[in-house]
Amino acid sequence: MPYTVPTTATESWAPSSLRRELQDRLDTLTRMHRVPGVQLVLDTGTDFLTLHTGTADTATGAPFAADTAVPLGSLTKPYTAALVMLLADDGDLDLDEPAAGHLPELRQLPEVTVRQLLSHTGGLPTGPDSDTAAATTAARYLAAVCTARDALFAPGTDFSYSNAGYVAAGRLVEEVTGMPWHEAVRALLLAPLGTRPAFIGEATGGRPVAAGHAVNTATGLARPARQNLAPLEAPAGALLASAEDLCAFGNALIGRSDILPPAVAKEMRRGENAARAGGLADGWGPGLALYRDGDRVWCGHDGNAQGTSCHLRADAESGVVVAFTGNAGGATALWRDLAAEIAALTGVRVPVGVRTADADRGRPVPLPECVGAYRNGTTHYRVAPGPDGSPALSVDGDLALPLVCYADLTCDLVDPASGRLEPGGRFHRDPATGTIDRIQISGRTARRTDDG
Repeated sequence: MPYTVPTTATESWAPSSLRRELQDRLDTLTRMHRVPGVQLVLDTGTDFLTLHTGTADTATGAPFAADTAVPLGSLTKPYTAALVMLLADDGDLDLDEPAAGHLPELRQLPEVTVRQLLSHTGGLPTGPDSDTAAATTAARYLAAVCTARDALFAPGTDFSYSNAGYVAAGRLVEEVTGMPWHEAVRALLLAPLGTRPAFIGEATGGRPVAAGHAVNTATGLARPARQNLAPLEAPAGALLASAEDLCAFGNALIGRSDILPPAVAKEMRRGENAARAGGLADGWGPGLALYRDGDRVWCGHDGNAQGTSCHLRADAESGVVVAFTGNAGGATALWRDLAAEIAALTGVRVPVGVRTADADRGRPVPLPECVGAYRNGTTHYRVAPGPDGSPALSVDGDLALPLVCYADLTCDLVDPASGRLEPGGRFHRDPATGTIDRIQISGRTARRTDDG
């Protein structure tokens, strides 16, 4: 029989037998997925279970420890969002005021609000790659990216995941506080959470750090990967933390600590009406992805740096927080398998993403009108007929992946290796003309540039 989540503070949820069983499953999955090392934390508020296994850096042989910090990638974004929310709670800014009032570099998009930056509903492109971003300043980066010509949709009407929006959010923190983003997140969030600060590109002060790894699929050998993040992108992806650190943040997000005022935590968990996040999540609030499990809505975020995969989930209703870090790309699949093991052992169903192959959508349909070219900033998408006539998607000229389309304009991607359907996204039909004018893939929206 699986363990059950406690309903009272006196019930025990994590006896030693569960710890041993989960540790065994974690060890097995780590080997199976060829991930050098991982961390896992489960916390119900009454019981706290922390596990880790493997190697933090294959070049040095350093073992993973409970306090080893892992590059979080985009899981940095909720921390930046929390900073902005704290400033709003103090009255230093208004979430529904135009961000351009603080950042002149956004003057071409005068209607985009602070809230829309945090919830990816401002219509901003995702931004250029890190190598390109490294050659400029944050202000010049934003002025070049946040233009009326490149806006993807009217602010507050749709969703497109944007690193540029979080570069802007970080600049906002700096303008309001007068501190660099690194100092602001240290003082206002990391220190109160009890997290020893560590950032990509900075000395870690002796804290153990995990390297990300690329795994050779032929040999199974893992090699450390260099982190490639432009300094101006720090608010979108520079933080390093352990699963225990993520758990502490998760507890703040569901109101189980006083680090975030209850009103701030609740507002971050509130979904925006326009935030249709497609394959990323079931919804989005100011800084947090939202995942539905029946009547419950979990909050959290995923993050991938070079060769890492990190995940946070928290359920305000049950009080359960789950945090996971892994130091190879295969840790994403490990996380999915681990969630199934957690459900089998504890009864806790941790949502890892949105559903695939949703039966409610009916049978696949041909959608020839989706064929064409689309653009998000400097990223180019093309939908063209594949060998069998069905549509296939390529991004910046990469290998085209078959698309399975449905009558509601949603679509799945077909994994060429396994044939398995993966959440793709959706097309958008202009209500005035009836033509398909946008595509959203993996949460990123691209605007149509021709008729194919």
